[in-house]
Amino acid sequence: MEFQLLGPFQARHEGQRVLVGSRRQERCLLSILLLHAGRTVTTTRLIDLLWDGDAPASARSTVHTYVGRLRAGLRPYGLHIGTTHDGYAVEPGRHVIDAQEFILLVRQAAATGDPAERVRLYDQALGLWRGPLLADVADDRLRDRLGAHIGELRLSALEQWAESQLAMGRHERVAADLMVSAQEHPERERLVTGQMTALYRSGRQADALQLYRSTRQVLVTDFGIEPGAGLRTLHDRILQGDPRLDRPPAPIYAVRVGEEWLPWNTSGHPALEFCNTYAGWGGAHLPGSEWLRSYATLAVWAGHMDLAEDRLVTWLLEQARQYPEKAAAALDEAREFRGNLYACLTDPHDARAFKAVAGVVEDAAKVSVFTRGEDGLGRWLPSRAAGLRLPVCAAARSASELLADPRRFTIRTCPSEDCGWLFLDQRGRRRWCSLATCGSRKPAGNRCVTVDPA
Repeated sequence: MEFQLLGPFQARHEGQRVLVGSRRQERCLLSILLLHAGRTVTTTRLIDLLWDGDAPASARSTVHTYVGRLRAGLRPYGLHIGTTHDGYAVEPGRHVIDAQEFILLVRQAAATGDPAERVRLYDQALGLWRGPLLADVADDRLRDRLGAHIGELRLSALEQWAESQLAMGRHERVAADLMVSAQEHPERERLVTGQMTALYRSGRQADALQLYRSTRQVLVTDFGIEPGAGLRTLHDRILQGDPRLDRPPAPIYAVRVGEEWLPWNTSGHPALEFCNTYAGWGGAHLPGSEWLRSYATLAVWAGHMDLAEDRLVTWLLEQARQYPEKAAAALDEAREFRGNLYACLTDPHDARAFKAVAGVVEDAAKVSVFTRGEDGLGRWLPSRAAGLRLPVCAAARSASELLADPRRFTIRTCPSEDCGWLFLDQRGRRRWCSLATCGSRKPAGNRCVTVDPA
């Protein structure tokens, strides 16, 4: 089962909502056990939390009754509430609990050194947040007792997310997504600083200064303090138009499509371009070599390469926001497929790689439709039936066409140490891919420049 505790309580089984507990306190009790999954919560502790020190004499028997009802209602879905000593525990690891997933993703994000990967993980974590913990079954006091650390973790994640986005030049998204949180939490000066910077880089200097004034007013009136040194310094720099606040330059060898940076087209075929979304085949994984930083990048890339219609790309982006776990799984599959495709294209005798690619191609064929384009020509395209795997299926269709084409024997690999991009060389004259740095052929300067595609 899947349990959503971040916001109104919900329980789902195989995508369908399950009604749990006829009383609010029953759902609250279950939520407490889920938040402590794998650990025993004593009956005394449950009584204290459910009645906040004002328990009736029948509280212990009431808790026992609630647990009995929950066991009966959840047993068909495989959830077991065990009795241990003087308490109860939900078995860990068998069910998805969004609060646990949130904490795990935030920890993973904080531990990664790659800014784009950090943003991807934070996006995934923050996408689970639908509102305050147990919004419909707990009051503010119980919420603070159960999950004050989760609310604090969310704000910290927002701060780190904003700083990572700004470091990659994504100020427009920060300006759009952080405003509400910055206004609701003026005491979180890192949030306000991030929002002010994003507004300034978006050409909204007046809005940035207004945010400072409103934040300062709340801090002085409600908290009796002045803004900290960092916030005051940023305010002064905005007033002075300090050029150091300007947005970082766009990455080289990149094209901006919507909200995403994509690599230049270099190969002459979509299947090769898919492999070229990683600019580090020739050496170690270097920062900036990974272009498929998020599912959004993957979906926009498919549309940019004319492998998916614009309306489907829009639908995919919306689906990814609603189902971040599925989007992350599709992105992981895309990267795995890309690696197998690269091996298959660079070594025609690699039977393992061909078999792996063929499996995805066969899956793609099952969800493809033959449609007529605006030019009057028919073509195969993946349908919505592919779900969030649609870009992977689109790349697989393209790969199958190339693997069945004699041109696949004219594929060459750029020998630049940090590149390895693929390109077609039907005349047999090219050695390097089309990036100038690769063509320089200088011992110290022949590397394909890896970029940070914000």
